[in-house]
Amino acid sequence: LGMFSELKFLVPWGHVAAKAWGHSEGHPVLCLHGWLDNANTFDKLIPLLPRGYYYVAMDFSGHGLSSHRPAGCPYHFLDYVTDVRRVATALQWRRFTLMGHSMGGAVAGMFCFLYPEMVDKLILLESLGFLLAPEDTETWLKSKRRVIDRLLSLEAKQQTPKARSPKAALQRLLEANSHLTAEGGAILLQRGATETPAG
Repeated sequence: LGMFSELKFLVPWGHVAAKAWGHSEGHPVLCLHGWLDNANTFDKLIPLLPRGYYYVAMDFSGHGLSSHRPAGCPYHFLDYVTDVRRVATALQWRRFTLMGHSMGGAVAGMFCFLYPEMVDKLILLESLGFLLAPEDTETWLKSKRRVIDRLLSLEAKQQTPKARSPKAALQRLLEANSHLTAEGGAILLQRGATETPAG
């Protein structure tokens, strides 16, 4: 298991990098590094682990060889969880093992909590996992999972914006906002729409 390969997954702000050991037919294990670390954190450990698994260690956004988020965009904890969801989707993994070190363990714990159907085992190294006050659990779970799922489905559907005639654009705006007058809509469109040769 000494040999590894480099992987790259496209995301809207660039790419998420990862390195992989073993054969892709092996049981999938996603390895998550700690705060300010990167995928190389697992270099000495992976060769000591059982064969027959496919170990993928990803670099969180802004770490290792992964793209940084755009300037001015903070790194929220939930964004790391979303990074994991993106990588799992890119690898087409329906169910896998999560191994997390330190902060990566907390991300792994939060991922398990949000997507229990996707994780068969959770391995925590120097990490508490993820803790929530029991009374907040249900609401938190529903809302956060909805946020991630909606974001990823919007991105998957991303298309070139439709070009419409100025009249049709105003019509569409008024349909979507019943409280707007035609005059108010026209004022908003002056600055809220871009004219192209197609409309």
